[in-house]
Amino acid sequence: MQTTSGRVLELLGLLQSRVEWTAPELAARLGVTERTVRNDVTRLRELGYPVDGLRGRTGHYRLGVGAKLPPLLLDDEEAVAVAVGLRTLTGVAGFEESGGRALTKLEHVLPDRLRRRVTALRDATEAGPVNTDSNVEDPEVDAGVLAEIADAIRDHRGLRAFYGPPGGEDGDGEGGDGEDRERVEIEPYRVVAWQRRWFVVGRSPATGAWAPYRVDWLTLRLPGGRHFVPAELPGDLTELVVREVARTGWAVHARLVIDAAPEEVLARINPAVGVVEPLPDGRCVLVTGGDSLEIVAVWIGMLGIDFTVESPAALVDHLRVLAERYAGAVVGSAG
Repeated sequence: MQTTSGRVLELLGLLQSRVEWTAPELAARLGVTERTVRNDVTRLRELGYPVDGLRGRTGHYRLGVGAKLPPLLLDDEEAVAVAVGLRTLTGVAGFEESGGRALTKLEHVLPDRLRRRVTALRDATEAGPVNTDSNVEDPEVDAGVLAEIADAIRDHRGLRAFYGPPGGEDGDGEGGDGEDRERVEIEPYRVVAWQRRWFVVGRSPATGAWAPYRVDWLTLRLPGGRHFVPAELPGDLTELVVREVARTGWAVHARLVIDAAPEEVLARINPAVGVVEPLPDGRCVLVTGGDSLEIVAVWIGMLGIDFTVESPAALVDHLRVLAERYAGAVVGSAG
């Protein structure tokens, strides 16, 4: 039999986990009568936790807004999930320090048993290298900018920004935050984390065009844009990001003719690799890209199908060097 104090804490945890609960739902979850639920709600109110109740056919309980915050109540699986998420976040450029601070705070407020488990998980976990990762340094993303974008999405408020690579197109560090960058106004729809980059997908109020914008290339301008009525995104969000980034968002963009049907190529690639376009002769074009020529070459090699490079010329030169290097390795091993 669960103690009254333990049951009241479990009730508080349930109220934290969902906006509204009916008395029968709470009674079923706690294994008690509805009368006991009402008594436990009274105990929570006496302890200073604002629990709002609505009577009638649609009656329910919900945790209200008050000056006293309820404790952080996580079960074992929830605590481990949060810890894993924060541990992963410390490997994202721009979030190393804040993610580490949040993980430390989480450990301090957990019960001893869960704290020991989360600490063990933190100490035992390392982020291993990704074999198709980039040889280009990850861009840092300002957490404050992400929060401002999220607020704008929530409030249906437009964003005004300078847009383009910080430091100018050639990365010389001059003029990157000023007038020479493109001025954009965006009706933000969603933030997408993809391929070690953060994008805000939005609509241009001037043209109605939808596009993903790299968050690390945005310098927000104040005041922000006007309030707007959200429009429905045409098509699929992920497909839009993949297609547009493959076309404009990489440091290296490549167009390849693949000696296979589109279905075969699509079956072999991750959707994040690029966009496949059919050709009349049964072959297809793969529009892809990456942070560097080396990364693009790795992705093409993993395809395992013959191909021809249409562009860029620099990729042709790089593949020629690789071909000579690999051929030399084969000759050397045979000798």
